[in-house]
Formats: sequence, structure tokens, C-alpha cells
Amino acid sequence: MTNGGAALLEFRDVWVEYGDKVVLERVNLAIEAGEFVSVVGPSGAGKSTFLRLILGQEGPSRGQVLLDDTPLRPECSPDRGVVFQRYSVFPHLTALGNVLFGLECAQAPLAARLFGGARRKARNEAAAMLEAVGLGHSLDVYPAQMSGGMQQRLAVAQALVKHPRVLLLDEPFGALDPGIRLDMHELVGRLWQEHRLTVVMVTHDITEAFKLGTRVLAFDKRRHDPHAPNRYGATATYDVKLDRKAKAAGPPPELMRSEPAPVL
Repeated sequence: MTNGGAALLEFRDVWVEYGDKVVLERVNLAIEAGEFVSVVGPSGAGKSTFLRLILGQEGPSRGQVLLDDTPLRPECSPDRGVVFQRYSVFPHLTALGNVLFGLECAQAPLAARLFGGARRKARNEAAAMLEAVGLGHSLDVYPAQMSGGMQQRLAVAQALVKHPRVLLLDEPFGALDPGIRLDMHELVGRLWQEHRLTVVMVTHDITEAFKLGTRVLAFDKRRHDPHAPNRYGATATYDVKLDRKAKAAGPPPELMRSEPAPVL
């Protein structure tokens, strides 16, 4: 739960099941506005499912996911932006066209914004966002002409131009070279503070999780049945709140272990 603040996102006894397969079970947690939540855990622990629930790509089988105390409907909305590991940009559009498309989808139909001051305002807003992510000199460049780091910066700009309240990051730096990844860490950290975002990031890199996050959630299964591996689902087995001193010290030893977390 939170430290006394108002919850922006809340999971109340959430389960996700596909037939006889249980992916998530008994997820109970709250996320405050402004938190940077890193989500870690082994493959198959439901991390991406957790992210899809927040995005609205699917709904829980049981329980509730709430945004501002209102149950989320299983549909995507501009108040939640997402950046995936693979660059989710349109190859036939320039950098400016990609960001404009995201803005126009969020605010109004394209045909209604083709002319006049509204179109100029949208273009200026898109250009300003590209400048903010370091692509101010690449407005007319197509994704195929960009490096991987540039394409990921473009994906971030495309997500942020819609002014989401929650930014979801699904392994956003996994395909990047180490040096470019460090640049993206700095960029995302700066944008999180400047735009006062709430960020939920899934990552397999525990060092990255503690470097960027103000809070780390570790998902895993508390119960295992070797004869029926799909019988039990994962949940948040550790919930670590961080301050600057804790972040500098690195992850606590129990999160570095490979064995499942203990039953609480």
C-alpha cells in the first residue's frame, strides 16, 4: 500500500486466469501519483500481464484495477502512454509525423486539424517534444534512417506528447547498446521529473530497476505445484520503497537470490 498518500492506481485482489492457467493471483497494491515503479521478476511471472492491465489491453478475471477510484475499462486511453522494447513507430512517417499522429489521435480526428491555427499549434507542440527528447534536428528523418537509440527516443516522444498521467515502459532499453541505454536512463529520469509523471517500468535488469525507480516490485509465485505448474499465479512478493541512500546502495540481498520468495 501507499505511505498515506492518495492512490492513483490500485489493484484490489486481482486475478488473471486463462482457462486452467493462473497468471496473476491476489494482487493487492496501490501506486501513488509521481512514483517511478520498477517491476522485476523471472520470465513468466506476469510482469507484462500486470502492465497490460494498467494499459487497458485486458481486464482482470477477478478483482478490480482502479484509476482515481474508478474501475478501469479494458480499453486503451490517452491518459496511459506506453513504450515497448521494440520501437513502436510508423516507418512511413517522419519523426514529426509520428509524434503528430500520436497527438492527433489523442486530441481530435486528423481531418479536423489539417488547417489553421490548431494545426500549427499541434506541429509546434510535436516539434517541442522532439526537442525535449534530443531529436530537434531530426524532424524530417524517417525511422529507417535512425539508430536504435533515436528510434526509442521517438517512441518516448510519441507517448509523452499525449500528456499521459501514467507512462508504461515494457523492457524499453533491452535492445539498446550499453552506452545508449545509459543515455536513455538519463532521458527518462529527466522527463519523469519535468513532466511529473507516474511511471511503471518492467525490466529484467535489477540494477536498472533500482537505479531508476523510487519503488521496486518483485513478482513471483508464492506457491508451486510441480504436478500442475499452471495452478498458481504470481503476485508482488516484495515491495521495496527507495530513497536516495537506498538507491545508491543497490538492491537488498534477498532480491538478488534466484530461488522463489518465501510465502508471507
